[in-house]
Amino acid sequence: MQVKGKTVIVTGGGRGIGREMAKNFAARGANLAVFDLNQADLDETAAQCQALGVKAAGYVANVTDENAVSAAMDAVVRDFGSVDVLINNAGIVKDGLLLKVKEGNVVGKMTLDQWQAVININLTGVFICGREAAERMVQGKQGGVIINISSVSRAGNIGQTNYSATKAGVASMAVVWAKELARYGIRTGAIAPGYTRTEILSAMRPEILEKLTDQVPLRRLGDVSEIAMAAMFIVENDYFTGRCIDVDGGLRF
Repeated sequence: MQVKGKTVIVTGGGRGIGREMAKNFAARGANLAVFDLNQADLDETAAQCQALGVKAAGYVANVTDENAVSAAMDAVVRDFGSVDVLINNAGIVKDGLLLKVKEGNVVGKMTLDQWQAVININLTGVFICGREAAERMVQGKQGGVIINISSVSRAGNIGQTNYSATKAGVASMAVVWAKELARYGIRTGAIAPGYTRTEILSAMRPEILEKLTDQVPLRRLGDVSEIAMAAMFIVENDYFTGRCIDVDGGLRF
């Protein structure tokens, strides 16, 4: 797919990796529709994309609310004319050990609230947005591309039962959707970033960052632009579908 003039939706596009992906597509001539919860963040991302000479708009939408997502998708079709690409980027972390044991006694455990909050956004939200975008792509009869942002943690990372489960799930959904939607000209993919320099990681103490980078064979954090490059590859390569690209500097858990 040639991205110039296409409409790209990025969920969680108000900042971080989502904003960088939006800007990357804008720089190639795509129009951007950005979903997030914070209007100020949306406005800033839209402004940065517009500065690159394309049409861009932000939509306040909770990805766990199917009515809100459906309404936002309809608004995108109304405002832009089509939905051509969806990047399912919205996600959260609420880390914790399954059980915290001290001197043989269980003194804590991952709560159901911790589990459910991550499942709701990272897994259910991806399902809802993917389903609604696919419907509009089918209706538009022009095909499209859906990308789910997974993580190196999909292989299983200590303290991330909830997060790892969701990131394995969204990678698997990309495989299923590739098989189901190919007949409509819709391709899918997933990207599994490793440790990437976002606002959260950049705020960590230097000694913590050093421990993280020591695990990475390339001995550095990824840059958000490098994740954006993977998304561009998936969209532009018409023979790519149903696979997950690891962008992790060689990190393995």
